[in-house]
Amino acid sequence: MSNIKNKFDFKYLHTTHQFHLVDPSPWPILASIGGFCLTSGGVLYMQKMLGGWGLFLNGLFLVLLVMFVWWRDVVREATYEEHHTVAVQRGLRLGMVLFIASEIMFFFAFFWAFFHSSLAPVFNIGGVWPPKAIIAVDTYTVPLTNTFILLSSGATVTWAHHAIILGAKRHVIIALLYTLTLAVLFTYFQGLEYVSAPFNISDGIYGSCFYMATGFHGFHVFAGTIALLVSFIRIVLSQQTTTHHFGFESAIWYWHFVDVVWLFLFINIYWWGNLEPHLSATVLM
Repeated sequence: MSNIKNKFDFKYLHTTHQFHLVDPSPWPILASIGGFCLTSGGVLYMQKMLGGWGLFLNGLFLVLLVMFVWWRDVVREATYEEHHTVAVQRGLRLGMVLFIASEIMFFFAFFWAFFHSSLAPVFNIGGVWPPKAIIAVDTYTVPLTNTFILLSSGATVTWAHHAIILGAKRHVIIALLYTLTLAVLFTYFQGLEYVSAPFNISDGIYGSCFYMATGFHGFHVFAGTIALLVSFIRIVLSQQTTTHHFGFESAIWYWHFVDVVWLFLFINIYWWGNLEPHLSATVLM
């Protein structure tokens, strides 16, 4: 009987499979509460209701706190407790692929709105695209500069990826420093463009499409920069190896996704979308 009991003992099962059974954690429920406070406070603030701004800030603080402590636990499980086996890493890779696929659908909605409005502009905006009242951002100034910056960062992060596989830690650090510098430069120029733009998000469908698409891309650049910065710190602390560096690899995948989305934004919104109306018609024909 004791042998049968041991056969079905939880610890026995836990040690005979490759998957990681996480311990009970308070972070999911706290993240839900933080997200609820964040969104509710934002709505209340936009409706100019009392307490909205305070609720928004509390929710934001709670979300950021949970992000830090939850990912701290994940890093500890992967690095020090060695729970991320080959099977776990396979699941993480699949999860990252599905996450990027969902992000593609997210940006697809913005491109759909842009093309729906630009290919058949309604009479309210003058029947042309860009609308008559809009002075578009010059394609060959900040947008073109940011294109070179972001593509260069994609090259340097690929350099870092190959370097970590070969175990060249010094090259990884140098390449990531270049990548982070280029990422900060991109964000700076994007902010400079927003400050100097002759229109804002409330200027009709053009302003809405422009700022929603480029703004969310800028947010993704910021998130990718944080991910690469965390990877940089972990590499300096020797927490990533030649065969166990999925955290860094997922950040690289995300950064390449950001690069590709920017190419579509530049070609469609900044270049084609800013052509003179008769030239746009010629391109379509």
